[in-house]
This record gives sequence, C-alpha cells and structure tokens, in this order.
Amino acid sequence: MSDITRASGPGRAAGPGDNGVPVLLLQGWLGSGPGHWQRHWLRLRPHWQLVDFGSWEHPEPQGWRLALATAIAACERPPLLIAHSLGCLAAAGLLAGPGAPEVAAALLVAPPDPGRPDTPDALRPFHPVPRARLRVPGQLLLSSDDPYASEAYALELAAAWGLEPLRLGPLGHINAESGLGPWTQGLALAEALLERVTTAG
Repeated sequence: MSDITRASGPGRAAGPGDNGVPVLLLQGWLGSGPGHWQRHWLRLRPHWQLVDFGSWEHPEPQGWRLALATAIAACERPPLLIAHSLGCLAAAGLLAGPGAPEVAAALLVAPPDPGRPDTPDALRPFHPVPRARLRVPGQLLLSSDDPYASEAYALELAAAWGLEPLRLGPLGHINAESGLGPWTQGLALAEALLERVTTAG
C-alpha cells in the first residue's frame, strides 16, 4: 500500500484516449460541478468522455450500471474507467456482476459508504456494496478525512476489489470542496495507469 502526500453518454462511442485506449469518467451523486477535477480534466483531455447516468438527484443502481454498460459497449476497445464517489459503486456493481464487460483498468476515487447511519436517503439503494473481486487492474484513491467513508472502509473495499490502495492524506471527499482545482497529482496517477494498461496491451 502506498502513502501519497497532498500536491498543489450512453450510446455514443467514447473518443480514443492516449494510444487508442478510451477513457470514461464516472461522476458521483448530483454530478460534477464546474470546479470539480473531472471537469478540469475534460478541458485538458477533451478526448475523454463523461458517462451520463441521467438520474443525478435520485440515483438508481440498476439504471446507473446499465448506463455504464452501454457506454462501455460503445467504446471501440476496453476503456479505462475513472470514477469518483458514487460512480465507484456503479462501476463495482457492474464489474462484480455476472457477464461483466471488459475494461482495461479502473481508477476509483473516494468511494462512499452507503451503509453509514448518516447516509443521505438517495444513496441507500447502493447498500450493500459488492465485495467481489473486480478482476481488473487498478487503484483505489482514498482520503484520511473523507466525511462519507472511513479510511478503514476504503482499505477494506480496495482489498475486496483487488485494487491497489493509495492514501492521499487529508483531502476530504476529494471533490471540488477539497480545493484541488485541476488536481494535477490525480491526473498524473490516471495517466500513469493509462500508460501501464496501454503497454500491457
């Protein structure tokens, strides 16, 4: 396990990422606002694509998994998934299920714990979270002071899913409120993973 200190739509084929690997960005509950690092990354990497889950205020697990499966099927080759928050649970629910689509790798950032007593009602349908191995290479990025999941919970998920856990230090929920801007550290990690799967392929 690594410790890292803080540094300053469905139906449409994803554009090719670096070396032809498509990159799909999965948003969390309520979507990613203009200050979110995912929006910054789209401006920096316009060939990457956001998955449109549709029901942002009242997410439904089966609907989100179907939207993701449709987006993956529209890719010309297995994509890299970069998910934040509830998007992580949608990805895990799809990849842990029967007949899971092939993806190149997954970078899952700050998965929430929908089983907590203080979980918003809209997120409770995502409980329980699957604990099956995802059978894809990847990493799970976690914060030591995430208000939506304990560090122990995130480490448990990483072990269950077979992903490498990366501790980022105190970054809150690793969202716009964390003040990360374009989050160059995270982008470097994403592109390093993309290079790894491209070389392996």
